[in-house]
Amino acid sequence: MAELGRVGEVIEASTTEFVAQCYELYQSPPLGSLVKTILPLEEPLEMYGIVYNAVTSSLEPGRRPIARGKDETSEEEIYRSSPQLLKLLRTEFSALMVGHRQNGKLYRYLPPKPPRIHGFVYLCSDDEVVEFGQSFSFLNILLNAHLPVSAEELVAATLRQMSQVYDDRSRFMVTAGKELAILLGGELNRLKAILGRIKP
Repeated sequence: MAELGRVGEVIEASTTEFVAQCYELYQSPPLGSLVKTILPLEEPLEMYGIVYNAVTSSLEPGRRPIARGKDETSEEEIYRSSPQLLKLLRTEFSALMVGHRQNGKLYRYLPPKPPRIHGFVYLCSDDEVVEFGQSFSFLNILLNAHLPVSAEELVAATLRQMSQVYDDRSRFMVTAGKELAILLGGELNRLKAILGRIKP
């Protein structure tokens, strides 16, 4: 049984991002979630990422799933009548590196090393999210990343996810909005796109 908070395992890694396979089908963390993986050095290196994409696909490369529900009344019936499907599919998620902790100090920029393959990936606790959200310096990484999802969607999703652990969500969003106004001073359309997605 996986540890509490453990959501997957690193299967691809670089200095800037990593891909993790979920232990349970369809159980990827939500878009914008803060996750971490730990490099077991003499002084452990905790690496933080923001989930920016999730994919469910066939385990066999090049082989797509086929429609099976024509004669079934619900999706659950499809899996009941073909239980092998759960072993033929996998869910993966990708996370963009936004920070790390080393020697007890938290940094909101890229870690010095990439994660290891098969490193465990954990959903960060509420306390970790609150601590990470004390500074918005990591937003610059999200705003300038070239990803399958737009930076505006990712920033908004991240702020919505983070705000859920704060008692005063609106204060958190106002503070984030002010920081975004500085970062996107000359890009009013991008700023409006984000602010429109984080309004309560």
